[in-house]
Formats: sequence, structure tokens, C-alpha cells
Amino acid sequence: MKVLKFGGSSLADSTQFAKVKQIVEADDARRFVVVSAVGKSAQDPHKITDLLYLCHAHLKYGVSCDQLFAQIAQRFLAIKKALKLTYPIEKDLDLIQASLRKQMPLDYLVSRGEYLTAKLMANYLHYTFLDAKDFLRFAYDGKVDFVKTAELLEHQIAKHDRFVIPGFYGAMPDGSIRIMARGGSDITGAILAQLVQAEVYENWTDVSGILMADPRIIEEPRQIQRITYSELRELSYMGADVLHEDAIFPVKEANIPIHIRNTNDPMNPGTLIMELNDETLRQSDSLITGIAGRKDFSVVAIYKNHMSNEVGIIRRALSVFEQFHISVEHIPSGIDSFSVVVNQADIKDCVYELVAQIKAACECDQVRILHDIALIATVGRHMSARPGISGQLFAQLGQHGINIRMIAQGSDEINIIVGVDNRDFERTIRVIYAHFVETKQEVQTKEDHEEPMI
Repeated sequence: MKVLKFGGSSLADSTQFAKVKQIVEADDARRFVVVSAVGKSAQDPHKITDLLYLCHAHLKYGVSCDQLFAQIAQRFLAIKKALKLTYPIEKDLDLIQASLRKQMPLDYLVSRGEYLTAKLMANYLHYTFLDAKDFLRFAYDGKVDFVKTAELLEHQIAKHDRFVIPGFYGAMPDGSIRIMARGGSDITGAILAQLVQAEVYENWTDVSGILMADPRIIEEPRQIQRITYSELRELSYMGADVLHEDAIFPVKEANIPIHIRNTNDPMNPGTLIMELNDETLRQSDSLITGIAGRKDFSVVAIYKNHMSNEVGIIRRALSVFEQFHISVEHIPSGIDSFSVVVNQADIKDCVYELVAQIKAACECDQVRILHDIALIATVGRHMSARPGISGQLFAQLGQHGINIRMIAQGSDEINIIVGVDNRDFERTIRVIYAHFVETKQEVQTKEDHEEPMI
């Protein structure tokens, strides 16, 4: 069986609903469908969820939200009319509108976008509607209660074998609605895929998989065909807009592949996220998997003679950062120095006191701070087996006049992180991409077109 999740852009209007139906009906294994709320369309640039948040803000300050709610209702009624659906969504809309008041819980109101979308989709697909509140349970600490959720889901599957489920919310032990963070529908789909032990979790959106680099920096970057969970984690951490982190762990633990697909281009193979075996590793010819990065870091460099002979100095320095509640990104080190890389915004208001306390705690000779640093990660599972990759990368940046301010590499050797000045951020990504992706692609294309030797 397969679990499918469709994002808001895939459900923006009746045309998108029709695409979803065609996708679902193309494979009989697609039995469980999770939907987000109706998203932006060509006719209406507003997401239903955003409008519901606005409604709650109006209610909170005693302002009428009738016009906003009428806009929301019209979107759903237009879909029903265009698809000739029979579900009486008007009753749901009237009930919600009659309940609109200042004290209405935010989580309940905002969750109605997914609820109503799922109602219409279930009617359109002739699938059973399963309300997320009837099986997805949170504990009082806000974490998903997997034991209770699995138990409730098992009862539902015993009665029906095809569901449409609203994403983004579940229920607390007392039955009250609780919404998740943005991207919550991805999480709902991942939890469902884990519990039913799906063959694959298909995540349908408006892009054809994950790209090797930011398309705002690289023109038409190549699409990643296969990526491991570890590589995805590295790219997400370094700023790549992929999946919500909590949507990865449930399926990763169950070793269920995530397939990123495009609702508007269903024939595109998309990107498959999975732990790769030897065979699938051999099928991938790309040396690197992707490039991602973020700007605006600060490097706090701590110097002290004979530091390598001193025990506990790094611990003492890190305890100072902990006192200021500052998260540490990286800790590159040398013989008589080490550096602590942090988000620049985190130390902006406490930099002088931070330096003073580090000096007192470490009794160091000097503390220097370097601002406006960008970190760029080159990620690839094949890099550890190919000697000289770091040398090539550093040589290319040097030839293009890019000064490397910091270097870090994980112990699993699937990433190389370089720190450069903010002003060199985009240029660094272009240089790395040109050398490791475009050059290799040109070589491969040339080899493919060469006539065989006789």
C-alpha cells in the first residue's frame, strides 16, 4: 500500500482536484490520501489557512471577519460546483460561521481548512473520510502518542481500507483539536506511512523533486534522483527548503522511502529519499548530491598558547555560550586555537559581555570575532570514496579569488563545509556547482556521443 500527501498547491481549485484524482486512480495501491488545506490559485492568491488565521486575529480584536469567511466559503463552494460534488459542505460552513466568536480556539478554527478540503476530496474520490482527531493523538506534553494513535488507527482500518485524511492536526487526550507547526500535513502523512508500514510515502507538491542547488542562484539546476536521509538532513540543516524535519524521522525509522512528486507533472520521476543499498548506489553517477548554504554567521576565535596541552578549555568556553542560550553550529579547531561558529543574530546584543566571560573562563590570550560569514555545504555520499575532492573544491575557490575563512567536515565525510564572506555566498555556490556538476555533465555527455572503437 502507498500513503500519499498532497500539498495546498495541489488542491488549489477544481482543476487541481482533477489532477489528484487521476494520480490516485492510476495506482490501486494508493489507498491512504492526506490533504493540506486549499492553497493559492491563479484566481485567488490566498491560502485558506492564512485566511483562517486572519479570521482569528479579527475575532481576537473584536473586528468582523464576515467578509473573510465569505471568501473562504466561496473557494470551497466553487470547487464543489465545478466538480458536481454531492457532499453538503454548506452545512459545515454554516456551522463554523455560527460558532465564530472571540473565544473560539485558534487550533480548531485554523484546522477547518484541512477538514473541509478532505471532506470534498473524499466525496470526489469515493473514499471514506477519516477525521484526524479520531485517530491521531497527542500526549499532554504535545508529542504524538504513537501507541494510542496506532490503536485507534487499527480500529478504523478494520472497517475501511481507503481513506482521505486531513493533515496538520490531531487531538489532545481530552478530545480538543491541536494543530502542528507549518508543514504539519507532511508530518501527518509520515506518521500514517509508518503506522500502516506503507511501501512508499508519496509527497505530491508543485515541484519535480529536490534540486541540487537553489534555482535563484543556479539557473535550472539538476534534479536529484536519489538521496539518503543523511544527505537530506545535511541539506535541510544548511538551508535547503525540502521537508519539515519531523516529517522525515517517522518514515526513516521504519525504512520507508519518501517519493517527492509533482502533481502538475506526474510523469516526472521526482526524487526518491531512501537508505541506499549497493545496487542503488551504483545506479547514481553524480559525485555530489547537492549544495546548500546560509548567510550571517559569526566566528568566535579563541587563542591560547599551548592550548592542546590543556584539558577542559573547550568545555569552559561552551559553557559560556550555554549561559547566554546561544546554539553552537560548528567548532573547528587548531593546535593553539579553536573557533565557535554561531548565528550572528544570537550574539548581536551580548557580544561584549560574551567575549569578557570567555576570556575569564578560559584565561585565553585573545578572542577575535569575525562577522558576516556564509556557510556552504557540499553534500555527497560518494565523496568519501574519492580522494582529492576537498583539494579540488579548495583549488577552484582559490582560482576564482574566493577566500575561505573556515573549513569543517563531518566524521562520516558526506559533507564539506566552507565559510566565506557573505558577499561571496552566491559566487561560491556557482563555482562549486560549475566544477562538480556542470563539468562532469559535459564530460558524460561527450562520452555518450563518442563513436565506439572498432
